[in-house]
Amino acid sequence: MFRSVIVRSSSSAKQSLLRRSFSSSVPERKVAILGAAGGIGQPLALLMKLNPLVSSLSLFDIANTPGVAADVGHINTRSEVVGYMGDDELAKALEGADLVIIHAGVPRKPGMTRDDLYNINAGIVKNLCSAIAKYCPHALVNMISNPVNSTVPIAAEIFKKAGMYDEKKLFGVTTLDVVRAKTFYAGKANVPVAEVNVPVIGGHAGVTILPLFSQATPQANLSNDVLTALTKRTQDGGTEVVEAKAGKGSATLSMAYAGALFADACLKGLNGVPDVVECSYVQSTITELPFFASKVRLGKNGVEEVLDLGPLSDFEKQGLEALKPELKSSIEKGVKFANQ
Repeated sequence: MFRSVIVRSSSSAKQSLLRRSFSSSVPERKVAILGAAGGIGQPLALLMKLNPLVSSLSLFDIANTPGVAADVGHINTRSEVVGYMGDDELAKALEGADLVIIHAGVPRKPGMTRDDLYNINAGIVKNLCSAIAKYCPHALVNMISNPVNSTVPIAAEIFKKAGMYDEKKLFGVTTLDVVRAKTFYAGKANVPVAEVNVPVIGGHAGVTILPLFSQATPQANLSNDVLTALTKRTQDGGTEVVEAKAGKGSATLSMAYAGALFADACLKGLNGVPDVVECSYVQSTITELPFFASKVRLGKNGVEEVLDLGPLSDFEKQGLEALKPELKSSIEKGVKFANQ
């Protein structure tokens, strides 16, 4: 995923020279991870530590962050790592950040309703976004905290209230849906997964996730029944992991991978790498909904262009119409929560 920065050479002078030439050619970038001690946060911190585009890695959580930072900080890659713990240190964690990744929140516990979980996690997102508006208002924000369909609109409303909302800099991370669609498609099409691309549009929960297998590359002649099953499996990917873990966890490792992949794309865009295109849930006018996931071209200001949906199959057109009411409801729920 990331170009290796491990230089194998017996010559320390050569290593030093390579390090100097590398660091002088790549911009300094600070990445802050909010929720860094959790099940997603720890593998995400590891993956971002391995990313040569990161010069400063800021890890924040309400507990246990110093240990994670010490552990990850021993890895011999470019970035300096600092752990911050508790609300008193949130400002320091955020100051100067180019990219903030939010996946803080609590997992669902026995006896907790979905509304209970929503209110807790939405409240956490609300507070963190208020701090971002204050301490790093120009950072790109990658939202992983669920439900993304609602937490992105919450973030937008909080940034608007603070007078610093920039629609180009707020992203809902839907990359895990793309990762799953690629994996499942490659298995059925019997093609190398590294060569596969599948756009995924809509939102980031259940029926709002719509993989466009008609636009998949390389194209395979799969039956309608297989494509329907692949769509359902992509939509239910999270449930598949929860059931496989027997209710004792959710998708943490694959989510960390997907989060790191999208963060890497954002950093490449910031650094001026041309034609970086990823699917993401952003403010959009390509449908009548105010937020929608589709292919987005990333650049120095975040979103450079929201690309159109392209040609859809009849099955996908039906899926698009079916997801809209659900996604609309989730967006309205987020806006309402932010304005309470």
